[in-house]
Amino acid sequence: MSELASSCTAVDPAAAVVAEIERLLPQLITWRRDLHAHPEIARRETRTTAFLRDTLTAAGIAVTALPGTGLIADLGATDPTRRIALRADLDALPVPERSGLPFRSTVEGLCHACGHDVHTTVVLGVALALKTIEPTLVARDLAVRCIFQPAEEVMPGGAHDVLAAGVLDDVDRALAVHCDPSIDVGTVGLTTGPITAACDQIEIALAGPGGHTSRPHLSADLTFALGKVLTEVPAVLSRRLDPRSGVALVWGQVEAGNAANVIPATGHLVGTLRMLDADEWKRVGGLVEQVVHEIVAPYKVAAQVQHIRGVPPVVNDAAAIAALAAAARASEGDRSVVPTRQSLGGEDFSWLLQATPGALARLGTRAPDGPTYELHQGDLVIDEAAIGVGSRMLALAALSEA
Repeated sequence: MSELASSCTAVDPAAAVVAEIERLLPQLITWRRDLHAHPEIARRETRTTAFLRDTLTAAGIAVTALPGTGLIADLGATDPTRRIALRADLDALPVPERSGLPFRSTVEGLCHACGHDVHTTVVLGVALALKTIEPTLVARDLAVRCIFQPAEEVMPGGAHDVLAAGVLDDVDRALAVHCDPSIDVGTVGLTTGPITAACDQIEIALAGPGGHTSRPHLSADLTFALGKVLTEVPAVLSRRLDPRSGVALVWGQVEAGNAANVIPATGHLVGTLRMLDADEWKRVGGLVEQVVHEIVAPYKVAAQVQHIRGVPPVVNDAAAIAALAAAARASEGDRSVVPTRQSLGGEDFSWLLQATPGALARLGTRAPDGPTYELHQGDLVIDEAAIGVGSRMLALAALSEA
């Protein structure tokens, strides 16, 4: 045994990493609150990227910038037998915060309503803790790559930038966590197979001559046609696609007109098309556009449909789930792992799992006996003990790969 390997086995590296995360936790919480107070939307995460670069570099960790915003941090062996990627997402949402927290968003109209500030802090904690036992990683011929990815909340998302940069080319497994305010802090939701849904964005623009509401027969009643599209497209899709696919088209933005007695000349709909079945998602193709045109045809209204391909389902690898479960139980106890079901939420970590096997864990963030919050809402409150849980689990899961 080499002198390096001998010195690395003298101290249990798992125990050392857990102890370091505990030591770091107050600082991690402070950093998370700073990130929370300064949210940045997709591909504009410049302050967040600069903070990560400076913090990681100060700890002696090698960083590489991604195109635009975001970065990767590499630890361990330079030419390893195994390389594990841990991914965090950086961007916030265009949602006003109404949590009332003392460290609430200082940016008008933006907040971390999906917990990405927590994801970022969790992976940062792992990187800093693993740095303290980096000789052990080298001795085990193991490398860990922390990916701080921009633009998860948009389509197409930042996962495509990560893949285009070749970040996953030499990675053997990818792991990530996502906040889940429906389960208690100290627990993680794990399942093998699909855990999220396919998700696309649908944008529909309607146009007509407009006119006076007293004479709808002399114009195209665009608002009425918009209402038909609003209600009938989801209904028709539920009959044209296999109901087992769990299809759900839900509108998030509807715009038309600005006066009660004026038939508008334009209208606009934006929504998300989600489904559980990846094969049906691949086949949906031009069906939405076909249905829209069929619905508006009787009303003399022109329609333009943009179907923006988003993400496939996240499909968790069995071996990766086993590693996460063992790590969670080792650090948080036997009751820390709870079952979870596939949801209609979309997550562009799925694209990374097209390149390498891995898994997404749902990180419990609900305070014991506390209220259940909803993601993508401005009142979201996270129990910050989840930061330690996530960091410990990911760190131990990465170490188990050696």
